[in-house]
Amino acid sequence: MKVLITSENPVKLNACLQAFNQVFSNQNITYEALKVESEVPHQPLSDTETLQGAKNRVKNARRTGKSFDYIVGIEGGAELTGDKGFSFAWVVVESEDKSGQARTAAFEIPPKAVAMLEEGYELGIANDELFELHNSKQKNGAIGILTNNLVTRTGLYAPAVIMALLPFMEHNLTLFKPV
Repeated sequence: MKVLITSENPVKLNACLQAFNQVFSNQNITYEALKVESEVPHQPLSDTETLQGAKNRVKNARRTGKSFDYIVGIEGGAELTGDKGFSFAWVVVESEDKSGQARTAAFEIPPKAVAMLEEGYELGIANDELFELHNSKQKNGAIGILTNNLVTRTGLYAPAVIMALLPFMEHNLTLFKPV
């Protein structure tokens, strides 16, 4: 089985490795990472924009002409509502004839980070400045920082990759056929 992950971010790679290795534990899986454009802002600020970014990553990976059994697009985003902000990610998995989608849990981000997002910052850059870190989005992410690593960004994303794989799981094959 060949899986293309549409990012070179170690968090997204590890989330996919964990999920695919759990779901398809009896298969030999090879992975390739390919950086592709999401065609949305670097910091998507709505649920719709974030999902579109994940879809666009898969679409743009298809345009490369590479042959894979599965292509995975993951896009992290935020939603600002009044004075609150929530972070989450969307996962899209496609094969030649099927697709699955899932969203991670959402969590509240601190007001200072919300203000920085409103100023045009990416959440990862805001976190780096607020917590005096470097490249946290490729490590434990906002969720890891805020939970003292009780939940990491990889730990948040991996279950969503598994949920996006529901239409591909053997026991669900007839359930996920078009009605």
